[in-house]
Amino acid sequence: MAFTLEMALRTLQNFSEAVEEKKDYLTDLDSAIGDADHGINMNRGMKKAMEKTCGKEYSDFGGLFKDIAMTIMSAVGGSAGPLYGTFFMKLGQKLAGKSEAPLESVADALQEGLGGITTLGKSQAGDKTMVDALQPAIGALRLAAPEGDAAAWQAAVDAAEKGMTDTIPMLAKRGRSSYLGERSIGHQDPGATSIFYLISAFRDACVKE
Repeated sequence: MAFTLEMALRTLQNFSEAVEEKKDYLTDLDSAIGDADHGINMNRGMKKAMEKTCGKEYSDFGGLFKDIAMTIMSAVGGSAGPLYGTFFMKLGQKLAGKSEAPLESVADALQEGLGGITTLGKSQAGDKTMVDALQPAIGALRLAAPEGDAAAWQAAVDAAEKGMTDTIPMLAKRGRSSYLGERSIGHQDPGATSIFYLISAFRDACVKE
């Protein structure tokens, strides 16, 4: 089943709703190892992003994700704004000119987004960041793709969830949390948590019950 503009919009709406529902939880996670604003900032950014796209007609993914990226960059403070903004910008650039795409192309676009995050944040797997949930999710999506979209997206969600919880015993090596040293151990990374919500939003938009 092709990934369509309708699915993309539904993904963004799902993500916005998840962030709003979990904003206090995300902020609590961030209060332990960050600036205590990840949930608040992401909720504000996604609300503004949805307002930006509401009622607009898009002919391709490029225009949609560019609007999302630019809005997030301007509305979300801290490191999350540039990182998520870069992710969505790279996603749009990879899918520019297309109004639908097969799963393999979506995986390629997600990989581009991951590349943007790792380059900007100078992060890699094991640093206790959003990369720890996103990278395994993309790998699982590719690996399970031959089994069909439903299986592939569920595998991606499962991998993102494991990556998220795997950040708990990690020592933070990037961002504000890295300043805490060993005190960062034992806390779940808020960025990896919001990535888990994003991958879940993709699944819920792409897979019919």
